[in-house]
This record gives sequence, structure tokens and C-alpha cells, in this order.
Amino acid sequence: MRRVLFLVGGYLSLALGALGLFLPLVPTTPFLMLAAACFARSSKKLHAWLHENRLFGPILQDWERYGAIRPRVKVVASVMMAGLVAYPILFRDLPLVIELLAAGSVAGVLVFLWSRPSRPSSR
Repeated sequence: MRRVLFLVGGYLSLALGALGLFLPLVPTTPFLMLAAACFARSSKKLHAWLHENRLFGPILQDWERYGAIRPRVKVVASVMMAGLVAYPILFRDLPLVIELLAAGSVAGVLVFLWSRPSRPSSR
């Protein structure tokens, strides 16, 4: 039963990570890392496939080997987060506490994101 739960969690996380490639509000990397962890506990074959995947493999390998996030990924994530939090703050009438929570959350994520090492891309 435990293996099945990890397998379902892995597939669900993988699906959410794949959506994150196209939807700016859905983060890709954390869901891929969760999928890899779930697959490591449920299916060695799926775990290996995920690490060898052309699209997802490099993200996981950079994180696992170096704890790194590529500079291009950092820039894209930063611009998207800044845009997503700036719009409601600038153009919607929200309570100040909500605006501060949104800005603070994004600031915290950006600090974490930019504190991670960058592995130079060989591409």
C-alpha cells in the first residue's frame, strides 16, 4: 500500500511539474523533486527515467549534484514572480496586510532562489 501511495504521489507531482512548464503560477522544480523522491521509494525504473528525461533530467541533476539553479531559470522565475505580485499590488484594491504578505512571500522565495549556486550552463 505504501509503494502505491508513493507511486501515485510521484505521478501527481510529475503532472503538476509538467504543468509548471506552461503555467506561471505552478512551480516546476519543487514538484519534480517531489516526484523524484516518490519514485525513488516506489519505482526504480520511473526514478531512472525521470533523471534521464531530456526535459526534466537536467533540472533534477543540477539540484542533486550541486544544489544549483541555472542563471536563466533564476531570471525567468524572478521576472514571473515579480510580475505576478506587482499586478495585484499596483492595480487592485487589496488590504495592505495582503499586499505585504504577497510581497514578503515573493521576497523570501527570491532570496532563497538567488542564494543557491549557479552552475554554468554548457549549452
